[in-house]
Amino acid sequence: GGVGDAAAEVQLSWLRWAVLLLFSSYSLCNAFQWIQYGSINNVFMRFYDVSAFAIDWLSMSYMLIYIPLLFPVAWLLDKRGLRLIALAGSALNAVGAWVKLGSLKPHLFPVTVLGQVICGLAQVFILGMPSRIASVWFGSHEVSTACSIAVFGNQLGIAAGFLVPPVLIPNVEDVEKLAYHISIMFFMTAGVASALFILVIIVFKEKPPNPPSRAQASIQSRPTAEYSYMQSILRLLRNINFLLLMVTYGLNVGCFYALSTLLNRMVIHHYPGEEVNAGRIGLTIVLSGMVGALISGIWLDKTKTYKQTTLVVYIMSLVGMTVYTFTLSLGHLWVVFVTAGLLGFFMTGYLPLGFEFAAELTYPESEGTSSGLLNVSAQIFGIAFTIGQGQIMDHFGTKAGNLLLCSVLFLGTVMTAFIKADLRRQQANLENEQT
Repeated sequence: GGVGDAAAEVQLSWLRWAVLLLFSSYSLCNAFQWIQYGSINNVFMRFYDVSAFAIDWLSMSYMLIYIPLLFPVAWLLDKRGLRLIALAGSALNAVGAWVKLGSLKPHLFPVTVLGQVICGLAQVFILGMPSRIASVWFGSHEVSTACSIAVFGNQLGIAAGFLVPPVLIPNVEDVEKLAYHISIMFFMTAGVASALFILVIIVFKEKPPNPPSRAQASIQSRPTAEYSYMQSILRLLRNINFLLLMVTYGLNVGCFYALSTLLNRMVIHHYPGEEVNAGRIGLTIVLSGMVGALISGIWLDKTKTYKQTTLVVYIMSLVGMTVYTFTLSLGHLWVVFVTAGLLGFFMTGYLPLGFEFAAELTYPESEGTSSGLLNVSAQIFGIAFTIGQGQIMDHFGTKAGNLLLCSVLFLGTVMTAFIKADLRRQQANLENEQT
């Protein structure tokens, strides 16, 4: 029995692609709601008669809510499994979208804040899921690609959040007309979020009938009594390589969050009246990043060179950020599109790399816990960099603000070089195959 039986039972389920697509879709809807205010920051400032900082907080609320709630939700993921977390995430996302429909008057800014806070709660049930879904549902030779596709949905949502609001909501003077255009966006979002919640109820399953890999079979055959959630977190926090990755991931993704939140302000400062193109530049960053994410996922499945790939992508993120910083003010929009695309390809392409490298360094700990800790790091740095860069931009200009992000990425690159490639999940698969 034992290992032989586990090996015989390893089998892939066709349902894995439906589960992955559905998760990506409601993750997309949630990410769209994160950036839908920031991408037309100046329009919402005028409609609600609030400061730029207040609109920035609509994005930062997502980050702030995540930090205290990560551990309870990661514990729930371990104890109650994927289906409950998927139901909670998609339900909260729909509720938040409907609440926002009650904020279509200039004096109702607190209602839109409440809707955004509920959507921020939904995000806690979404962000840590990609590597867990990939491990529970996908085979060892497709797990990194699956994780990339799961992260893809979130990125596509941010892309839509940059593209759609400037198109649906023109910068008109008439407040009634503005409210009408905003209502169209809110209604569409609420309808899509509700449909996705219903699909999750019908389609989303806890796990496949058989484990998809030997590493997963080994985890599933382990007695429940052996597993302690607090012990798992303590083991992660004693893992030096994981701690280094946690900080470097936070630095990189925190820069991406700050850049996304403040992009509209940066572009409008240098190119007045170009709200739609500011959205398109954000779209370019994310779409090129999705290509980068998919390529890096396929590359990891083929080569398993986690450390080398992560370091190269980090260095190129730094190069991209530096080029973007010094070309933003040249006065040519097409140059900004090109440099933003280069930056996005590497900076956004880094997201699934971090999740997968963490899963390797921390096996057999829960992927929900390791990726959750990475996300907490990203949210903390994201808030700090968004506030810091916003203040620097107000006092010293956009170039000084972007130089802050360049210096942060340089620090992250140096720290990444010190991470040892201790690929435990890969080792477990190899040992089981040999046995």
